[in-house]
Amino acid sequence: MVWIKSKLNIRYDIEGEGSQPRKEIWEIPETVFKEAIINALAHRDYYDKGARITIEVFNDRVEISNPGGLISGIPKNEFGKRSLSRNPLIFGLFERIRMVEQIGSGISRMRDLMIEADLTEPEFNTEGIFTVTVRRPFDFNKWVDKWVGNLTDNRVNIIKAIHENSKISKRELEEKVDLSATAIDNNLDTLKDLGLIERVGSAKGGHWKINYILP
Repeated sequence: MVWIKSKLNIRYDIEGEGSQPRKEIWEIPETVFKEAIINALAHRDYYDKGARITIEVFNDRVEISNPGGLISGIPKNEFGKRSLSRNPLIFGLFERIRMVEQIGSGISRMRDLMIEADLTEPEFNTEGIFTVTVRRPFDFNKWVDKWVGNLTDNRVNIIKAIHENSKISKRELEEKVDLSATAIDNNLDTLKDLGLIERVGSAKGGHWKINYILP
């Protein structure tokens, strides 16, 4: 945690007056990293001697990885809702020292904290090496401006609309961008082919995800 803190932007707020301690505000909520590291320690595959837990800090994201994918007892559609530890003794220790508030709540708490901080929801790769990716704050307008010369105005407007509302429907996109249903589908397909957007989940209950790659 100390190492991560040294790599991130930290600002301070004064709590009250006088000699009250100042409050540290991390660019990504501190508890998100605590949850991710506890998860890595409790659920990694310790029989895999060829890999280790890693924490990597990039300009746009932080990745925390540990050997071992999703435990077979938990189907993908139950990920984040149920908890089954690969290492119950270690997980039990975290419970006893109150590092774990409620079994199975860590993933949802990470998501909630990122949303409350107006940041992108954490991304989870559950196969092979389990990886949590949290996106660092960045200037969306500066990023999208770099694509202006490579995309039509309609496609730029679609990306902006998705940025404002990741759960926006195709019907809402038609109204917002002023295009027909067919044109919306064609533009969405192009943006998907470029790797700029992808659909996560079902057409009704899912959401759009923007991949902040550079042109």
